[in-house]
Amino acid sequence: MKVVILAGGFGTRISEESYLKPKPMIEIGGRPILWHIMKLYSHYGYNEFVICAGYKQEVIKDYFASYFIRNSNVTFDLSNPENMVIHNNVSEPWKVTIVYTGLSTMTGGRIKRVKEYLDNEPFMLTYGDGVANIDIKKLVDFHQKHGKTMTISATQPEGRFGVIDMEANGKIKAFREKSQADTGFVNIGFMVCN
Repeated sequence: MKVVILAGGFGTRISEESYLKPKPMIEIGGRPILWHIMKLYSHYGYNEFVICAGYKQEVIKDYFASYFIRNSNVTFDLSNPENMVIHNNVSEPWKVTIVYTGLSTMTGGRIKRVKEYLDNEPFMLTYGDGVANIDIKKLVDFHQKHGKTMTISATQPEGRFGVIDMEANGKIKAFREKSQADTGFVNIGFMVCN
């Protein structure tokens, strides 16, 4: 099963970083967010990725074009440019397809533009800016067991603020501390699709 990663947005909410690179290429611990997401899937044995690129897509392409050399010890014989020796290979077993899906294309349009790379098979889908501790095997098993078109992972976040219960006339009835009961479920961005 392939993993489709949505990595085409402008990243406007983090513009102090994204004016130079797409949001999935912003580094955490010296590696791009995109790399961390791919490592999660790879941990569960999923090593084929289709990246839906858009804004500053050349940064993603350049990263993977030099990934093998950047992660290996190498000797360059400058007198003979064809004589390059790789001493070790510490690269991941990934197959990465990067598809330019447009600058302003919405999610559905991006998925449609990579359809030819999915071999008409079920695939996983995630956003290129979200890292989570999620059991991908359980997600896929759940999807396959229930036979639905799409499975979306969700969580109920902790409440961020204390709550005031008020009567219709504005009189305060009670104060409550932060509570999960005060929030709904949110999509955490790890999906399986048929």
